[in-house]
Amino acid sequence: MDERQLRILRELGELGSVSAVAEALRVTPSAISQQLRLLQRSVPLPLTERAGRRVVLTEAGRVLADAAIEVESALARARHTLADYAEQPAGEVSVAAFSSAAAAFFPPLLRACTGPGTPQLALADEDVAQDRFPALTRAHDLVLAHRLDHAPPWPPTVTATTLLREPLDVALPAGHPLAAHDTLTPAQVAGEPWIAVHDGFPILATLDAVATVAGRPLRLVHRVNEFTVSAALVAEGGGLALLPRWTVPAQAGVVLRPLDGVHALRNVDVLHRPERTARRAVGDVLKLLERVADEVRGGKAGPVV
Repeated sequence: MDERQLRILRELGELGSVSAVAEALRVTPSAISQQLRLLQRSVPLPLTERAGRRVVLTEAGRVLADAAIEVESALARARHTLADYAEQPAGEVSVAAFSSAAAAFFPPLLRACTGPGTPQLALADEDVAQDRFPALTRAHDLVLAHRLDHAPPWPPTVTATTLLREPLDVALPAGHPLAAHDTLTPAQVAGEPWIAVHDGFPILATLDAVATVAGRPLRLVHRVNEFTVSAALVAEGGGLALLPRWTVPAQAGVVLRPLDGVHALRNVDVLHRPERTARRAVGDVLKLLERVADEVRGGKAGPVV
């Protein structure tokens, strides 16, 4: 077995089909099948099996695919022992983030990486559904992703570091009668029109929880993923919205009130493949992101609970 064959097995476990692996690695499906056959010849246990028209991993295949992560990490570390590479602080580091995290993290990150000997950043915004964030680690060194606090954890194929545990507050116009309250309950807000995100994005699950606790469905009048746009609509009386407390800039005419009775909290996590942090430049940027996170939440110590 060789590194390429192990990587193909790992990708098959993640992507679920030979054609998807071929597309991800930019080769033909027949080339992927050939490498899987060569790998199978070196292993006494069956690694794949048919599931309908698809080829999937057996239990032995999943065990070897998990071990492939450690192999890739070890090989990456071995390559990076070359001093000219592993200790190069000015190497290029690609960072992707969803929109509100990009707005909060990218400017201070860029300021911190402008001097000599600092990492060369390649920044990209990637506003995708929650389950698509891990796949972005194929193209980027570090990926800032959002996940509701009670949602399933990220898959073991990526390493996750939580930068923020950020409360989600109810945003309402400054002159709204409910703005006089210090906190709001689901029963108080359930009868209002709402500005919601699109399906597949985590904050929608919190709105579902509000409806469940209130015992009535919410009236979703607008669907907007960009929080600054949602805040602008709130200011114009377009409805209420759930907004992150720290990563969205304050909007004139909008007030935020904590939501009581529902667990309204999201994690802002940075994801990466384990082998990526074998590079000093990537590790340095990860540390910078942790410092920026402390600034974003105003230097408050300890996690939000």
